[in-house]
Amino acid sequence: MSAQLEQQVEHYRQWRDDIVAAVNAYQSWLDSTGKVDAQLSLRLFDLVESLKKDRLVLAFVAEFSRGKTELINSLFFSDFKRRLLPSDVGRTTMCPTEIFHDPEEAPCIRLLPIETRFRDESIATLKRLPIEWCKIRLNLDSPEEMQEAMRNVAQKKAVPMSEARAMGLWDDTDPDLKDMVNQDGTVEIPAWRHALINYPHPLLTSGLVILDTPGLNALGTEPELTLSMIPNAHAVLFLLAMDTGVTKSDIDIWHKYIQKFVPHRLAVLNKVDILWDDLKPWDQIQLAIQHQVYETARLLELPLSNVLAISAQKALLARVRGDEMLLKKSGIQTVEAMLANHIIPAKQEILRASVLNEIGAMVATSSKSVLGQLASVRHELKELTTLTGKNRSVIKKLLDKLQADKMLYEQTVKSFNITRSVISQQGRALMTSLDSDRLDAMLAKSRTAIEDSWTTSGLLRSMQSLFGQATQQFERIHHHADQIKGLVDAAYKRFHEQHGFELLFPPPLTLEQAKRGLQNLAQQTTEFCDDPLNVMTEKHFLIRKFYNGLVASAQLLFEQARIESEVWLRASLSPLTRQIQDHKGQIEQRVATVKQIHDNTDTLDERIHELIREQERLLAQKVVIERISTIIRMPPPVHPFKAT
Repeated sequence: MSAQLEQQVEHYRQWRDDIVAAVNAYQSWLDSTGKVDAQLSLRLFDLVESLKKDRLVLAFVAEFSRGKTELINSLFFSDFKRRLLPSDVGRTTMCPTEIFHDPEEAPCIRLLPIETRFRDESIATLKRLPIEWCKIRLNLDSPEEMQEAMRNVAQKKAVPMSEARAMGLWDDTDPDLKDMVNQDGTVEIPAWRHALINYPHPLLTSGLVILDTPGLNALGTEPELTLSMIPNAHAVLFLLAMDTGVTKSDIDIWHKYIQKFVPHRLAVLNKVDILWDDLKPWDQIQLAIQHQVYETARLLELPLSNVLAISAQKALLARVRGDEMLLKKSGIQTVEAMLANHIIPAKQEILRASVLNEIGAMVATSSKSVLGQLASVRHELKELTTLTGKNRSVIKKLLDKLQADKMLYEQTVKSFNITRSVISQQGRALMTSLDSDRLDAMLAKSRTAIEDSWTTSGLLRSMQSLFGQATQQFERIHHHADQIKGLVDAAYKRFHEQHGFELLFPPPLTLEQAKRGLQNLAQQTTEFCDDPLNVMTEKHFLIRKFYNGLVASAQLLFEQARIESEVWLRASLSPLTRQIQDHKGQIEQRVATVKQIHDNTDTLDERIHELIREQERLLAQKVVIERISTIIRMPPPVHPFKAT
């Protein structure tokens, strides 16, 4: 790993820590001003915890023997001065492997036995059950023991063919598997279903997670990997071989699992050293490389800048030996520059948008509240200053005017309370459309459609039922949201026209992420059911796994939609509610003050001094809230990294 890329990830961590500090500062600001409640405190606590646990997931995907694990070694573990992860000729990544660092646990490897495939629990569920995993502690002081421990990830085991078939790991119609049958009739399968490696590398400590995936067959047999793990990765590095270019199996993986489902995609042509030939001019070699890059970009429909040619093996060798010339020649620094300059900043923008979506409106409301109070204090201060030396009749006229304003305001608020009751009713209807009972009923109905027919046609029928119901549900949600927005807009307009409130127009509820996620699931279902291999063989085990993966993904999408709707409901009315509360307090205070001055003019100077002190306090609050707003809204700093 280059020091520059490591520094870039550290910048990302520091920036994230600054955001966490800003959220904590906002919590303290709310506490000091008395404007926080238990529900809001819980939301801010959950936001801080999610930021602390935020991860940047890089998925490495490839067919067998593309050098994927070697690239991971050269990018992230070259300081180890040897291959940390097993990388050899043939298939070395036998199961999906996540590499991360959890400081609350000692370095270790957790391995999920392959036999858990007999059960319906998802890998995500099993991650919460430590007893199901085999644990191997890592001795960081012994390179030999580390390597030996890492070899466990690639373990295989021989099982009867019937057992492999029952786990969905054997297909009698696949000619490529015939050569894997042992003399005793057993077949080799991976020993583990999933691996978790907790390793204290600086980049992993900063929040990076590496997902090392197996090849095409394993991708197809573990639907959870393709339905959620890879699509939820922030970026995919798709490895190809320079000598073969884009093969049919590469295209299959790209189209089925990556192209339409992952926002940031890099194609890495590995083993470029195959073209290095001392008998050829370097310019000719470069032309051959560029031709392969161009063809790859064309076939995968990628920008040329997203196709990189490297030699992972030479990069690792260069870093182990400290050979700068070989390192530059390997091309690995172009991958690091792409990660540093595009992938990490894009992740920062996503995180910033998430924070703004969660508390941006609240911070803006707090800022407007302070400004409103400050304007009110200054207005009252100016008003009272003009009363100095005036007689009681002048003060009485001002008091009468304020009391009339107060009565008009109370009438407006009374009308608004009726509107708010209707909004609350619509809000409850909106949230009912997303509650777990409603989703469970939809899932039960979809399962009924497939219960007696675990075939591709049964799966398609079942999921079409689920997606159709989900679409109708989202339409109901949008109907309620449109009605709510109409009422809210009218309320803002009324207070603006009658009492000079700021005219705001809350954004509409879109649920774009959830809807896009459902569309992706529907597309993956159709492609799975249209796959001739699945139609011809009717792999009932795989179909059941695929269905369970779809259901788990749908549940997650509905939970995301529920959270987004809750945030939208609160954000729509909270600025107006805060303005109403502030204005009520301000007008009541002004009436009480002028009445007191009317009864006793000696209190005028005392109130003027109180207002001056209040103005200073509000100015201090304004400085703090503006600093918090600046931190959460400011785009992340740019630290460009150039490949040397």
